[in-house]
Amino acid sequence: AFRRLEYKTQVFLNGTGDHLRTRLTHSIEVASISRTIARALALNEDLAEAIALAHDLGHTPFGHSGEEILAECMRDHGGFEHNRQSLRVVELLENAYPDFPGLNLTFEVREGLQKHQDLYEATSPGGEKYKCPSLEAQIANLADEITYYSHDLDDAVDFEILNAEQLKQNTVWQRSEGSVLSRYPDAREPELHKLIIRDIIDVQVQDVVATSATSISRANPKRPDEVRRQEAPLIRYSEELHRANAALRKFLYANVYYHPRVAKVNQHACEMLRKVFESYVTDSGQLGEVATKRIDQEGLHRTVCDYVAGMTDRYLMEEYARIS
Repeated sequence: AFRRLEYKTQVFLNGTGDHLRTRLTHSIEVASISRTIARALALNEDLAEAIALAHDLGHTPFGHSGEEILAECMRDHGGFEHNRQSLRVVELLENAYPDFPGLNLTFEVREGLQKHQDLYEATSPGGEKYKCPSLEAQIANLADEITYYSHDLDDAVDFEILNAEQLKQNTVWQRSEGSVLSRYPDAREPELHKLIIRDIIDVQVQDVVATSATSISRANPKRPDEVRRQEAPLIRYSEELHRANAALRKFLYANVYYHPRVAKVNQHACEMLRKVFESYVTDSGQLGEVATKRIDQEGLHRTVCDYVAGMTDRYLMEEYARIS
């Protein structure tokens, strides 16, 4: 499942550019930032990295557009959400051991894969309800945000989706551009926007480390369960950066994720995904022996959903061509 992330879309369809990011490069970048923050806060680097590397295992082909279509196909059959699918991958679908399904991961790694849910609620091995995940899971969550804020900007500039005038409308970009030009007044493209992206990441990471160190010190948790009983995450941005990032998120949706060039490609990709899904539901024999055996236990639609969600962009397009 992890290796297949190399051929799954981040924002721009896999294969539309040799230097654009995929789910695999995104996951590696999230892991790197997670380790940096965990190290600065003297927390468990290995746990933060493990959560980061696994956090996108449940993603569909064709990015969030593919997820929306698969959720629509599964609306009357239990739904689909990529974070829950990541848990299914590591707990059920991966077969690394002869005696039981899944990867035999710790509770701490598995709870970290729930970090994106709007209302986090997990149950401890002893049955207690928690409101917050571990500090390391919180780190992986913000590292994911930092990574896609900055690197989606980077890819959008490289793909010529965004221009200089549009970027100047955003506060986060403006501040880092000013910082970079004050140090490198002669910087020009293509190096300039790379320096700006690097500065954005540095500012975000430093802000999270400083703000989180203060919040941890004030809460003074003595045990992991005391972190989980907190009313709000202890790993956080400052209020100023939180507001700036909210504006950046809106900027990305308005100017990148829903850009006509992106939308046109995604629309065709989603049509392919829907047709492949419907074809498998009609003729489950196409799934192969291993997947077909799961139908009695999981149901036809869930089995097809698991199979399609695990596909790479390339394999789904090949299957679409085969059935067309």
